[in-house]
Amino acid sequence: MVFILFKGALVNVAEPAVTLRNVRAGYGPHEVLGGITAEVPAARSTAVVGANGAGKSTLLNVIAGIQPISSGTLHRTGRLRAAYATQHSEVSGELPITVRATVTMARWAHRGPWRRLTARDRTIVEDCLEQLDIAAIADQPLGALSGGQRQRTLVAQALAQQSDLLLLDEPAAGLDLHAQTLIDEALDATVRGGATVVRITHDLAVARRAAHCLLLRDGRLLAEGPPSAVLSRERVAVGWGLPEE
Repeated sequence: MVFILFKGALVNVAEPAVTLRNVRAGYGPHEVLGGITAEVPAARSTAVVGANGAGKSTLLNVIAGIQPISSGTLHRTGRLRAAYATQHSEVSGELPITVRATVTMARWAHRGPWRRLTARDRTIVEDCLEQLDIAAIADQPLGALSGGQRQRTLVAQALAQQSDLLLLDEPAAGLDLHAQTLIDEALDATVRGGATVVRITHDLAVARRAAHCLLLRDGRLLAEGPPSAVLSRERVAVGWGLPEE
């Protein structure tokens, strides 16, 4: 066994952070995931890739506990609730809430709604604002932000939860290089700190930098393992339905 220390607790990194066995899930009569068996290694980064409609977001929702499974089993070894960063387009810009308040919401999961935040809570919030380079706009409302700024706010909110499992749905899609770099660096630092990161991405260059990769097609797992093996030319062609050369 190999253990690391994460937030004062020992984590066995030899045991997967998430294990799925023949997991099926969908919406009403429509099945999206058709028997997924996979493992997400602990304290490492996992990229989830595949064409549109492959079931990537549903898989993330299942891991997060948002989407119930219709059959199969899912086991998490983490002791904390997963932190989930959605795409900025899924959050209304009309919400009357500032950047700082959005990130601060993450700390209420630790304190509870009726307890005051501590100095440590506020320090964590400020550190996450600085890490994503949004401290200067912390008092602005979400509606006044660009898409990249709003996305960085959502990632900062997820980081502020300080969970041992961080899930992200295309956190850098469509963003400029500055925003992409800040998010990538923040996630890399989170993994170095002992957390597990699972991110959906359409960017194969990003996926190839991950430690582990899941390739989905039509709700089924086409391949998993090191990106160098999973993202071979042949498998990418099959995964995206491209003509093979």
